[in-house]
Parts: sequence; structure tokens; C-alpha cells
Amino acid sequence: MGRRVVAGLRTAGLWDNLCMSDIVPSRPSDTAAAPVSAVKELSAAARAFIALQHVLPQHGISRLVHAAARSQTPWIKNLLISQFIQGFRPDLGDALVANPLEFESFNAFFTRALRADARPMPADPLALACPVDGAVSEIGVIEGERLLQAKGRYYTLDALLAGRRAWVERFAGGLFATIYLAPYNYHRIHMPTAGVLREAWYVPGRLFSVNRVTADGVANLFARNERVVCFFEDGALPHGLALIGALNVGSMETVWHGEVAPRKPRTLARLEIEQGGKPYAALRGEEMGRFNIGSTVILLFPKNSIEWAEGLASGQIVRMGQTIGRRLA
Repeated sequence: MGRRVVAGLRTAGLWDNLCMSDIVPSRPSDTAAAPVSAVKELSAAARAFIALQHVLPQHGISRLVHAAARSQTPWIKNLLISQFIQGFRPDLGDALVANPLEFESFNAFFTRALRADARPMPADPLALACPVDGAVSEIGVIEGERLLQAKGRYYTLDALLAGRRAWVERFAGGLFATIYLAPYNYHRIHMPTAGVLREAWYVPGRLFSVNRVTADGVANLFARNERVVCFFEDGALPHGLALIGALNVGSMETVWHGEVAPRKPRTLARLEIEQGGKPYAALRGEEMGRFNIGSTVILLFPKNSIEWAEGLASGQIVRMGQTIGRRLA
């Protein structure tokens, strides 16, 4: 019966979308950089994949995956976990719980915690720590209010931040990094530097896949997808963290708010920022949220506030806690 469930998901296109096995390469070594190929005209298969996403009931599919991933029925959750491990070979060596079948659901396995000693923070107090495990999609300077999505494609800060002009003006001309989380990655999100939360917004939108094929083919992808945008300050240094939803990733949560999406009604909403009667505050490396199934994080910093680590470039594999840059003050 269990295998018939997976077969049904395959027929509906849900399992392959969950796994993204046609897009995500085999799990790379921890030291190798992901290959970066030159941009070329989309293949017929890629165009069909993108066209299909335009007509799929994206939020309906994501709600179905949301329910399946939280099933605590032993044979269902064990099947999903076993099939996932077989397909993606995630590194479980630094997981707090060693036996994957001990988790109460697939989602609990997918958002598993790490051992406390698994990811030490940089020794330099001014270093920026990578907030997630993943691969750098794009990184660089914000050109006025434009961010690079993929070669030849840009989107604007105003669109990404849903018109929050005070924050747009702070980050204009600054620096950004877009990090993609593949299915086999660790899926909790941590603070790159200390900060006090000043604003947080839920921004409604579509749920396109955020893999490279879709980034190459869908205009304004990150500004069209559902997202949670958070703005922090640490003294004179502000920074932004945008959590981008995706197909099958209609569930995002923060440690102070809990689950933000899925959400009804899906309208622009300012989120509560307090925890224990005061604005949420966290040190570098502390958890701030998680994706319940993977997606993308975008980091934003003002002009002349930080510098990215030498050699950090598009396609590079990164791990939570590694040094990705340094504060200039």
C-alpha cells in the first residue's frame, strides 16, 4: 500500500516536485563547488516544466504536501522518510537524532535539529555566519534598487519588499546574497549576525519552484512568490532576511511567530515581532525560522556596511555557520 501512495504522488507530479530530482543534481561533496553553466536558451523540457507551473493549483498542491509531510501514521511517514533518504542521501552525521525513523513525521525529520557542536560560529566577532546550508545562487551588489535573479534577469527591492520604502532606501546600492536550499540540505535558518527584529511581513504570492531552471525562465520569480520578509538591526547595522516560499513549500515559520504560512486570507500582513513582551532579539547563529520543505533565503545589507568573503561566488556550496563575509563596523 505504501508504495502505491508514492506511485500516486508520482502520477500527480507531486513526488518529483517534492524531490526536484530532474533539477537538483546528486548530492555534491561538502568541499566541491556546484558547477555554474553558461546561460542558454531553455530546453523544451524546461519550457514545459515552467508552463506547467503556471497552470498548476500551486497552493492546493502545497497544502496536500503539507498534510502528507505531517502524517504521524507510522507506515506513511516511514515510507516517505525512507524514499527520501534513498533518493537524496542527506548527510545525517550531524543530526541530533541519529535514527531517521524515530521522527514523528516526515516534516519533523526534514526540519531535524543539529547537534549543539555541529556548526561552531566563526572566531571573529565581526564575521557574518552563513544562515543556512545550501548553494549560492547569486551574490553581489544591489544596482540601485535592482537585484540579479539570473543572468539577464533582474527584480527590484521594491517588489521583493512589497513596497516597504523605508527599508528599500536603506538597502538600495547595498549587497545581497541569494542562497538556495536543496532537498538534502539542513532546513533551519539562523542569524548571520546579531539583531533585534524591527519589522516582519507576510507577502502573499505564487508558489513557483525556485530551482535554477525556473529562476532562468520566470521573470521576477522571488518577488512573485509567497514570502516572509524580516528586518533586523544591531546598533547601526540593519539587515534583511527574506524567506521565499516555493512549490510544495507553502509552509514557513519563525521562532517568535510560529507557522506563518499557509495562511488565510492570503493578504499582505504585518506580523507580530514580540516574544515575551519585547521585540525578538537573537545572537549570531541562533535559529530564527525554518522551511517545512526547502526553498531560498535572500540576505540584504546596506552599502558600505559589510564585505563578502573573498571567493564567495555563484554556485558555491555553503554550510550554516561558515564565514561568508565581515562587518565593516
